[in-house]
Amino acid sequence: MREAIAALAKSDQARFVDVAKGIERYGFACPRVRFRQLEGKLWEIKFSTASGGFRIAYVVVVRERMVWLHVFRKEGRRTPRRDLELAQQRMKEVLGA
Repeated sequence: MREAIAALAKSDQARFVDVAKGIERYGFACPRVRFRQLEGKLWEIKFSTASGGFRIAYVVVVRERMVWLHVFRKEGRRTPRRDLELAQQRMKEVLGA
């Protein structure tokens, strides 16, 4: 996932850092960031950058410990099946299920 973020424009990378710091500071009340349940324990962080919308699939593993599983660019109304399946696979690995 780090590689995907590193391949983005510097301004988009900066926004990812802002999102991470905002979530650390404000939790689920982070401004300009939305959280939405995808399936079961799998959730997404929704936010925009100068080049468009991004999503981060994540899971909460221990009380306040969030693990980012997959980053993808928002391309349509629905989460693409391949992105959802990849996030689900990674969630199973993280949760040991």
